[in-house]
Amino acid sequence: MVSISSNNNDYIDRKKAFRLKTAASLFGAAGCLLLVGSASAADLEDALVQKTVQVAPNLEPVIPHPDQEKEALDKLTAFEEKTGKKPNILFFIMDDVGWGDLGVYGGGAMAGAPTPNMDRLAREGLQLTSAYAQPSSSPTRATILTGRLPMRHGILRPSGKDETGGLEGEITLPQILSEAGYVTQAVGKWHVGENKGSQPQNVGFDDFYGFLSVSDYYTEWRDPYFNPDVALSPERTQMIRNLAFEKNWIHAKKGGEVEPIAEIDIPTCSILDEKWADYSVEFIKNMANSDQPFFLYHCTRGAHFDNYPNPQFLGKSPAKYPYKDVMIELDYILGRLVSALEETGQLENTIIFITSDNGPEMELWPDSGFSPFRGAKGSTWEGGMRVPGIFYWIGMISPGRISDGLFDLADLFNTSLALSGAKDQMPTDRFIDGIDQTSFLLTDNGQSNRKYIYYWLGRNFSAVRVGEYKYMMAAESDDDRDNYLQGGFSGYIMNYYFGKAFNLYLDPKETHNFFLRKVIYSDIFLGPMKAHLATFQKYPPKDILGD
Repeated sequence: MVSISSNNNDYIDRKKAFRLKTAASLFGAAGCLLLVGSASAADLEDALVQKTVQVAPNLEPVIPHPDQEKEALDKLTAFEEKTGKKPNILFFIMDDVGWGDLGVYGGGAMAGAPTPNMDRLAREGLQLTSAYAQPSSSPTRATILTGRLPMRHGILRPSGKDETGGLEGEITLPQILSEAGYVTQAVGKWHVGENKGSQPQNVGFDDFYGFLSVSDYYTEWRDPYFNPDVALSPERTQMIRNLAFEKNWIHAKKGGEVEPIAEIDIPTCSILDEKWADYSVEFIKNMANSDQPFFLYHCTRGAHFDNYPNPQFLGKSPAKYPYKDVMIELDYILGRLVSALEETGQLENTIIFITSDNGPEMELWPDSGFSPFRGAKGSTWEGGMRVPGIFYWIGMISPGRISDGLFDLADLFNTSLALSGAKDQMPTDRFIDGIDQTSFLLTDNGQSNRKYIYYWLGRNFSAVRVGEYKYMMAAESDDDRDNYLQGGFSGYIMNYYFGKAFNLYLDPKETHNFFLRKVIYSDIFLGPMKAHLATFQKYPPKDILGD
């Protein structure tokens, strides 16, 4: 047994006193106030020691917070009594935008692309510093729509026109919300599948306005900069044109057929986000006098690695790079949607969530995103999966909150069902990885209900995070032995026989493995990993698309 002597205690007390005295002399009264304010961090939960409970056999265990759950329920009840209906839900999902690209996350003007609208909503709402997507676009979007991890819904890539699988057989968020009385609208990039069973109008959306296929398919074969061997060859261009993918920007109504609007070429790509913004603004205006709440799923194309800024934004960023110009454009578009809500009197009735579908694509650096983390899109390093996460709901989410509580984008499924009053429609015949985070969002000092983040690299169970600690068993290489690029999708899978552990507070770049000095933490990591894998035995996953 190790004891601390009184001399050691005296030393520690003197050291604390010196630090406080020094801080006060340096910063004066304001400094003292800063110290007092920062002490509130000591009141935050230690997620590492929190116990979880199993709410239902098919649901991810949660950290119970009965007091904050009651407070959130009372707040929601008062809202519904005041407004007479459930809240509108708006998801603003960007493509390949990095955690650090927004000003409030350290980028913005510093990174050559100010984001005043996003920053304002973050300052007036809740800014999450530990929100997690999947390593790439299709898995993330399917996870948002189903509340299930990719190894359960089976979508590691979008389904092609002639394929089966994808969202077929899944129970989706728009489907449940539609049955609960919501008007459901999808706008922009889909990227979850082109086969009929995966198209938005067939998985619960009342209306869709955007494109279905992979973003690259519209541009790479037309762009002489990226692919001169195809773009400058009429024969090869025709060969690509003959492939079975939807080449048009389309419109579709629930249960109906796809209506082509126009073929997407590179000039069209540069105007798509503005056209989609027009459509969403019009939708918001049309819903102003409706008795029904709405779910608007607005997904941008811009910031994908083959960037084509709208002409009015070309060269408008301080950085003058296309990616940065697009960031200016996306921020402007978000501002348009918020203004439309405000002008039509719907802002107070709408919860807004802003995020990205994965980390930044860095393989075309310098025309790419900004991240303070290791790795990028396609990897399970923090740079590949940690994304911006901003919740805004005027009058319901206290302004100025910043939280490092864990949030998986799968949680959007459960949380939206709770907000819509459709929680009893939660599927029971399959495992749901999402967690209801309503109480976390709506209470002034809300704590996350999630204890673990699970990282999957394709079919490989890569890592788990609990508290500030992350334990990795496998990762994508990002060294110069095989990968000279900075992003994901380029290296090989590295398996760590003994595992690696990182303290993400002290080492966000994941460079210092401390596991051999923290062996006592083994059960903290291995226990939840075993429990997580056991759920796949009880609830077998779907076949992976393409198997």
